[in-house]
Amino acid sequence: MFEIFCLIVALFGSCIAGAYDLKTTEIPDWIPYLMILVGIILNSFESLVQWNFSIILNSIIIGLGFLGFGFLMYYTGQWGGGDAKLLSAIGFLLPNLPTNLSKSVLPFPVSFLFNLFLVGAAYMIFYAFVLALIKRKILLRFFEDVKASYKIFTLGSLLLFFSFVLISFILSLYLKVRFELIGSIKYSLLTIAFTSLIFLLWKFAKTVEKFGFRQRIPVSKLKVGDVLENSKLWEGLTQKEVEKIKRSGKKYVVIKEGVRFAPAFPLALIFTLYFGDMLLILLNLI
Repeated sequence: MFEIFCLIVALFGSCIAGAYDLKTTEIPDWIPYLMILVGIILNSFESLVQWNFSIILNSIIIGLGFLGFGFLMYYTGQWGGGDAKLLSAIGFLLPNLPTNLSKSVLPFPVSFLFNLFLVGAAYMIFYAFVLALIKRKILLRFFEDVKASYKIFTLGSLLLFFSFVLISFILSLYLKVRFELIGSIKYSLLTIAFTSLIFLLWKFAKTVEKFGFRQRIPVSKLKVGDVLENSKLWEGLTQKEVEKIKRSGKKYVVIKEGVRFAPAFPLALIFTLYFGDMLLILLNLI
């Protein structure tokens, strides 16, 4: 029973955090702190009811482990502090999924982390495309960039194609097997298609980062929570820092924004509940 309550709190809490992140780019500290408190209380009660203190011990271990991993992501500039605390809160609440609801083969903390990054990657691509539709200049810049590199891209694709066909021919001679020209062409084209997709996604991501997540604004419009371009950590400015910059005499500053990642947490939780381990699903497809 306590596990179900923990799951409900984790889902609702992460949804509320995601909504705040989308609206304000910040996750209020009270959300993950309240989730952590509820997680400790509920898991403590379950430990007492079952007289099994490994339950609360696992909650603390997974919660602190997630906190450490989250702040590793924070200090390497990948996440904001709110994301790290939200991950920790889910760890305190759900050291394990309820056995009657779990479809995971892997332990829940491992499964959830993999799902978070894989679901998060899909979410970030979707987020970037939506941002590009809202800010049309991103798409214009992207098409201009692709057009500018069209000749190099075409030449590279042709070289890659003939290289794969040649390598296939040399391998067939070395292994003394029949050379299948049609099969070689097919796999060469598939490789080029995959490489082209990765190249275009990379180009698109760089364009979004440059023209969607960077903004030059007058210092007079700088506000609490804005992140300066040269900041190594995703930490918004405080009121004192904003006032200091305004007194410095600067007229303009460049601020940056990243993908508002908090909505990926409830999405990863839901995916884990309904589908289990995305890592194993992908391995089975391969």
